[in-house]
Amino acid sequence: QVQLVESGGGLVQAGGSLRLSCAASRSSFIFNVMAWYRQAPGKQRELVAKITGPGRTVYTDSLKGRFTISRDNAKNTLYLQMNSLEPEDTAVYYCNGISGLGSNYWGQGTQVTVSS
Repeated sequence: QVQLVESGGGLVQAGGSLRLSCAASRSSFIFNVMAWYRQAPGKQRELVAKITGPGRTVYTDSLKGRFTISRDNAKNTLYLQMNSLEPEDTAVYYCNGISGLGSNYWGQGTQVTVSS
């Protein structure tokens, strides 16, 4: 069983930055795709960004330019750098990994709150 543990969330003022981390309990090489999702109160969970093993990235259009996803396979860690944060970015952010066998793993989530 693989565990994903997010960290780095918190309270930040609008315009500020945060970097989220997601540590995998096993080698992140097992994941073909890793991603960040978020879920705001009363809304569905939505994709923020995803990254493949070779490093190809895909972003939700509305977040492109402010958020950057990256992964360090040597550290088994996924990152999300978030800049120019807005109150609308307030949500629980979840780490996701899909293994080569098609198994889907989720972290427990980390709260990000952006104050105006």
